[in-house]
Amino acid sequence: MNAVVAAVAIMLVLSLCRIHVVVALIIGAISGGLIAGLSLEATIEAFNNGLGGGATVALSYATLGAFAVAIGKSGLAHALADRALALVGRQEDGAAVTGVRFLIIGLLLAIAISSQNILPIHIAFIPLVVPPLLYVMAKLNMDRRLVACVLTFGLITPYMFLPIGFGGIYLNEILLANVAENGVDAAGLNVMSAMALPALGMLCGLLVAVFFSYRGERRYNMDAIARTERVDVQYSPRTLIMALIAIVTAFVVQLWLGSMILGALAGFVLFNLSGVVKWKEADDLFTEGMKMLAMIGFIMIAASGFAEVMRETGEIATLVQSSVATIGENKPLAALLMLVVGLLITMGIGSSFSTIPIIAALYVPLALQMGFSPLAIVALVGTAGALGDAGSPASDSTLGPTAGLNVDGQHNHIWDTVVPTFLHYNLPLLGFGWLAAMVL
Repeated sequence: MNAVVAAVAIMLVLSLCRIHVVVALIIGAISGGLIAGLSLEATIEAFNNGLGGGATVALSYATLGAFAVAIGKSGLAHALADRALALVGRQEDGAAVTGVRFLIIGLLLAIAISSQNILPIHIAFIPLVVPPLLYVMAKLNMDRRLVACVLTFGLITPYMFLPIGFGGIYLNEILLANVAENGVDAAGLNVMSAMALPALGMLCGLLVAVFFSYRGERRYNMDAIARTERVDVQYSPRTLIMALIAIVTAFVVQLWLGSMILGALAGFVLFNLSGVVKWKEADDLFTEGMKMLAMIGFIMIAASGFAEVMRETGEIATLVQSSVATIGENKPLAALLMLVVGLLITMGIGSSFSTIPIIAALYVPLALQMGFSPLAIVALVGTAGALGDAGSPASDSTLGPTAGLNVDGQHNHIWDTVVPTFLHYNLPLLGFGWLAAMVL
């Protein structure tokens, strides 16, 4: 068996058996290295060498986490939650309650989408915005699997379609750059046109989740929610206005300097200067932001080690080549197999951003040889990279929603986030990504 397939399968099976994701990643990486013929020492060395790549991501999350906690300190998240709770308290008939449900869904979707571009704090907003809303959602009997699907859509679709914020990094700096490096003339290519059909597939999955799969009621233990500690934050029109100004400042700095980290720091400093965050509290608040995303940071570090072991085995290329050997000149089958292999790799690595450099070097020459157009190649590689992000236990796009929805212990990471998002997003992405490769 191919070592990459075996390693990813072991990691996924252990995760489904509710073994911690970090442990599953380590065991999967070691197993994959040994199956590939590497010694235990070489496998561990490769794993350790890969940890540094995840450390950068973890440090980025620490900075963005501090900015997110500062936003929470302003009371903006609690003001939104209090407003939603007041709306629920005033509604008696079913139609009005349904309206509040869709209002919450729309609010969370808008915040999730903006977290990828306008306010580039990625998943850092979830532990601040979602927990205060759990009581409201429980009163409405909202299925948290629906909320997980909504959040995941907002975290993934913007970066794979809109070239702003995280999308600017994924589409321009990673996808187009790697495609061009491997032989495609990317000058003049409209990346949004290439990724429009895959993004439409994500939208179809969201609509199915909202209007069919999870439109019914699901009851939760209200006592468990009540036992979770809610920190009441005092807010005023002044603090809310300062929060909005800080958000705008962070966005402007991001566009001006091209750095999300500096944008977040600018917003954080503005909170300090305005007095929303007192100087004597700044150090503790920054530490709190780091702790909020600590688990996700460690998982991303472990995922980087896992990815390095997979690269060290040399069997990623073997996996692609063996797939090609069964294809011949069949373009539809070639596109499907490349997408499936991309799904497998991304689910193991947990990061679509990290997958692109690996698969671009293998897919682009093959796609050129088989006669795919430049736009189709961009769609193929971009979709193959994004595939699996929604369904990987190690992806921050699934870890983030779980961090906010499981504060009372009533939302399982695998069965309530990973499996629903896999079914509703990866399957449509496969279909629409294949269609894009065929028609572009």
